[in-house]
Order: sequence, then C-alpha cells, then structure tokens
Amino acid sequence: MEFSFKCATCDQVHHGLPSFGADAPESYYHLAPEERQQRGDLGSDDCVIDEEHFFVRGCIELPIHGHPEPFVWGVWVSVSLASFETWVRTFELFERAQTPPLFGWLNTQLAPYPDTLSLKTHVHLRDGGVRPSIELEPTNHPLAVEQREGITVERVAEIYAMLVHGAGDAQT
Repeated sequence: MEFSFKCATCDQVHHGLPSFGADAPESYYHLAPEERQQRGDLGSDDCVIDEEHFFVRGCIELPIHGHPEPFVWGVWVSVSLASFETWVRTFELFERAQTPPLFGWLNTQLAPYPDTLSLKTHVHLRDGGVRPSIELEPTNHPLAVEQREGITVERVAEIYAMLVHGAGDAQT
C-alpha cells in the first residue's frame, strides 16, 4: 500500500512517506561555524565535540494509524563516554540488537513540538547496519505521546505542511 496524503497548504497529493531529520546534533550548531571543524568531529552516524561530548544518530519512529510503515524523525542523542564506547565497539557488527539499550538525552529540536532538547531516551541498536531506534521516556510530552499512541495521516500532512511550507503551528 503506497502512502499518500493531500497537503492542505499546496493542495497537492504527495506520494511516499516523508521523513525529516537533523544533519547534526543541536550542540554542534551551537559551535561558531569557524570552530566546528576544529572542535567537532561530525560523521554520518556519530559526532564528538571537544573530545568530551558524544552523540549518536538514530530514528524516532511514530506509528501511523492504518499504515504499516512509521513516520520517522532523524535525530541525535547525547550519550555518555561508556555508551559511546559501546556504540563504537558494536558499530561494524551485523548483529548488535542484543546490546542493552544506551541511555541518552535527545539533542535535536523538532519544530512541530514544544522543546524536545534533553528529553530522556533509550538508544536501541539494530542489526544489519540499520540506524538505532530511539525510544523516548514515556512522559506526557507530545512527541512521546505520539510515539506511544501513533499519529494519523492528517497529522503527517500537518507536519509536512509546517516543515515544507512553513504553514501553521503543528504543535499538539
């Protein structure tokens, strides 16, 4: 079943499931642009700042009611040195899902929600080189609620309109 939705802003029917994410942790963007290369080591899946702040990239998946595939936010999570060492040690392993979850703090601000920085998370490594699944602590934060309860196709369209067209306020 192909995913499609009608955008209320541009009145177009869009085919395919959109996903959005950050290219770097929020902390990386707080560095002055001229300092980023010297102080930060940004890779496609992890980041180290000043050799003391460690981040891994993962996916917050929101189930979509009536659709088999989730809506995915690409996010970054701040982890401890010990957790980062576990990440590095298991990164190349095909089978790594048996690794216990790594505790972390969300380090991505997601525009459709109230402040998402520093939400408590668990990083679940997945087999086959798939980016980790990020599980939010089960709080009343709207993002955590949507991860637990899922979202509608209309909510996907609302998020899309806000992020692509700058339309409205998609906070729940």
